[in-house]
Amino acid sequence: MKYARLTQEQLEELHEEFINFLATQSITASEWEAIKTEKPEVAEQELDVFSDLIWEGVLSRVGYLENISAQHMHLFCLADKEMKLISVKVRNPEIDLTTSEGFAWFKKNWQSDYVDYLTASKAYSQDQNQDKFELIRQGAVITRGDLYRWFDDIIGE
Repeated sequence: MKYARLTQEQLEELHEEFINFLATQSITASEWEAIKTEKPEVAEQELDVFSDLIWEGVLSRVGYLENISAQHMHLFCLADKEMKLISVKVRNPEIDLTTSEGFAWFKKNWQSDYVDYLTASKAYSQDQNQDKFELIRQGAVITRGDLYRWFDDIIGE
């Protein structure tokens, strides 16, 4: 498996897609039930292949990721040739950006001396989707990129 197996909840949400996946391999519902019972290792392999296919599709389309912790925001723009980063560090230990109060403080004080910014970019490795998946594995979540674009507009001026 290249990425990670989808959770039971994710598999349930993608039930129709999984049925279509099995159909492309000429596996009927009754055959699938038999495989799960008689050859559980084959069923596991099918789930792994399906998970990787879903991840490939998602990762090839994702444009922005965010990883927000108590004092840091790592905002990624996943461009065609490189990953761009806007890093925000809050140097006020009383502030936790993961709380609504902490984020409200940040919105009022984003230009203060307690906030540092850094921008960087990095070329992808040989496997662009694996690079993106690694960021997700480390805690980043897929977003529409509103925060990244807002900062990019401000910093770019």
